[in-house]
Amino acid sequence: MLDLLLRALETTIPVLVTVFLGLFLAGMLMELGVLDRLSVLSKPLVSMANLPSISASSFLVSLGSAVAANSMIAEFKMRGAIDDRETVLCAMMNSIPVYIREIFTYQIPVVVPLLGPVVGLFYAGVFIITAIVKVLMVIILGRLILRGRNGAEISWEAPRRNINSLDATLKILRTQIRPFARISITYMAMTLLVLSLNDHGFFDKLSVLPIAQTFGISPEALVPLTTYVASPLIGLSMLSPMIQSGSLTEIQAATVLMLGSMFMLPIFAMKSMVPNYTAIFGPRVGLMIVAISTGLSVMVRAVFLLALLWIG
Repeated sequence: MLDLLLRALETTIPVLVTVFLGLFLAGMLMELGVLDRLSVLSKPLVSMANLPSISASSFLVSLGSAVAANSMIAEFKMRGAIDDRETVLCAMMNSIPVYIREIFTYQIPVVVPLLGPVVGLFYAGVFIITAIVKVLMVIILGRLILRGRNGAEISWEAPRRNINSLDATLKILRTQIRPFARISITYMAMTLLVLSLNDHGFFDKLSVLPIAQTFGISPEALVPLTTYVASPLIGLSMLSPMIQSGSLTEIQAATVLMLGSMFMLPIFAMKSMVPNYTAIFGPRVGLMIVAISTGLSVMVRAVFLLALLWIG
């Protein structure tokens, strides 16, 4: 048991140090307002997509809260200032800052250290490409089906940021300590589990399972694959020691992530997005937004999955 714990610590400590530094840096960028300045992207995007001008304001608000931004769009829809088609495209545009924020707060500081530079950057790259595909789809549909009506403007002032470096640092540490503790506990527990299962030959007993042959996935990947569908963070935590130990190749790990994402995204949509969007926009428009957004995300993963299966 002691040997197992020492091996787990040897694997987890370097990764968790990197994760902590990444989370702290991400918090500093947010506290200094660097991420808010990315709102300059909103005007050209809104113009190219023929979206009503309210979308530029809601895009800015969505840097802080997508729910608040979508509530703004829903209010203008209720007033009759925008129609259903504009509402759907504005809501999809409001999801882009979530991608931007998650790149700096999750993909770079958490995913890349957990999965390593090759698989981690691939995973983050697919995430970024998904955002680009959604932006392009909004622009294409906006230019095809919208007439470029101008909605009403909303004035919005960005929240004041801490300028005292000590106060800012303490605030960031207080904010990041809970997610870091959750990540640390999960990663340590999953590393212990993977090492223990490997020592007891558990993965060897799965060699006859048909799913491994169908998708060309090694038996070792079946547990993190099914786990990832239920919880991406736990699935990533299980894949990490497998990649580092060489139990999985980088292509196999990437294949697991793409296949797992295709099953996980619809489940996440049903659990989280459907209640959120239907509450704000109503059942018909809310479900339309969820279906389009989730469908695009799954489509991107399917393309990369086919490419990985072809390469592998």
